[in-house]
Amino acid sequence: MKQLFATKHPTAVTSDAQKMDLHRALGPWGLTALGIGAVIGGGIFVITGQAAAQHAGPAIMLSFVLAALCCTFCALAYAEFAAMVPVSGSAYTYTYATLGELAAWFIGWMLILEYGVSASAVAVSWTGYFLSLLDHFGIHLPAALVNAPLDAKLKPTGAIANLPAAGIVLALTWLCYVGIRKSSAMNTAMVALKSGLIILVIIAGWRYIDTANWHPFIPEPQGHGKFGFDGVLRGAAMVFFAYIGFEAVSVAAQESRNPQRDMPIGMLLSLAICTVLYIGMAAVMTGLVPFTMLGTDEPVVTAVAAHPQLGWLRIVVEIGALIGLSSVVLVMIIGQPRIFMIMARDGLLPPVFTRIHDKYKTPHINTVITGIGIALLAAIFPLDILGDLTSMGTLIAFAAVCIGVLVLRRTAPDLPRPFRIKGAWPICIAGVVSCLILLSTMTAHNWALMIAWTVIGLLIYFLYGYRHSKQHKQS
Repeated sequence: MKQLFATKHPTAVTSDAQKMDLHRALGPWGLTALGIGAVIGGGIFVITGQAAAQHAGPAIMLSFVLAALCCTFCALAYAEFAAMVPVSGSAYTYTYATLGELAAWFIGWMLILEYGVSASAVAVSWTGYFLSLLDHFGIHLPAALVNAPLDAKLKPTGAIANLPAAGIVLALTWLCYVGIRKSSAMNTAMVALKSGLIILVIIAGWRYIDTANWHPFIPEPQGHGKFGFDGVLRGAAMVFFAYIGFEAVSVAAQESRNPQRDMPIGMLLSLAICTVLYIGMAAVMTGLVPFTMLGTDEPVVTAVAAHPQLGWLRIVVEIGALIGLSSVVLVMIIGQPRIFMIMARDGLLPPVFTRIHDKYKTPHINTVITGIGIALLAAIFPLDILGDLTSMGTLIAFAAVCIGVLVLRRTAPDLPRPFRIKGAWPICIAGVVSCLILLSTMTAHNWALMIAWTVIGLLIYFLYGYRHSKQHKQS
């Protein structure tokens, strides 16, 4: 029991991290671009339409506001931790410093779910827009090679694999392998392009909005989680998947030039920019067509294609979506290997995961393992399962970070805090409560999958991590 609840002091965390030879190449704008790169993707190009059509209607705009409010509480907690403990590891590291080893393992396991599964979900979304773009040139790939072999109930569909999704993952894995500087430069370029394209869609589409499509703003409830305010909450839980990217900023702490100053800037600025773009795009999509038409694999194309005057915009949307979704996958592939690396440094995973490439200064073995794993998930599973599981893992991790801030305020009140939350208790409690509310909207099927994932994680911990923990050996 002593080992399970043993904590690792923040100064020890920082000391251990300094032994990892990572290249510090990111400034505040690079970190902000990293956050935007991870946030603007599957949420704005796919999940928005599905959440509106199935759960929230035009009130999907309100769902985004609620999800953003929850994220703001959590982002402030992350910012305090990231400035105080400027190392890779994100919520895993912060939980180890406050709640103990077992809780840290659990959160680390949730982060593996968050990064790996979310990248897979976005890659699946990428396929829909890729096929739409090929359609312009009369190219049609065999259905068996562009669809998941399993459906949302894990029943066979007759397809072989989603090969385009796996292909884009493997291509971006190579980019992450050769260095954070090249990855960051590519991500910054993609962020600039997709942000400009999204703004273009909002401006061009605004002229053709029919405000009648916004009435009723909150459709009459039709059952649990389907329209009404309950549907708005369910929609918020779904689109929460869209916001997880700001957390990826904290994973790159050891590759930031001035993490105490730049990490809070990168997190909060990326969250603010993305919230404005999300609400604007949701307003245009639900204004161009009745929300019931948006439950497609490429809802932005569906909304634009309904207006012949916007025909020229369709190909712009498709290219923007491909760029946007690619940058999300890229950032997730950057984040996941660094979670593995930090857990292995503490002895909870085999030491092979701590290796850094001599030339590229990246966790290259982790990157290859991550890329192959994400590609397999993207090739086999549908978006429905992947998106909801990502949101669940993220909400659990966010709640743990909010709790951790309050614990450390009591256990280490004198620890230097370059960024300090004003009103920490009400803000962090609001963060925990809002995460729990969104978690409560998930289906029993999703909870069953989450429990199975948790059991697998605990087995790995007790069979390997518990025995090899460096914290245990030092005590």
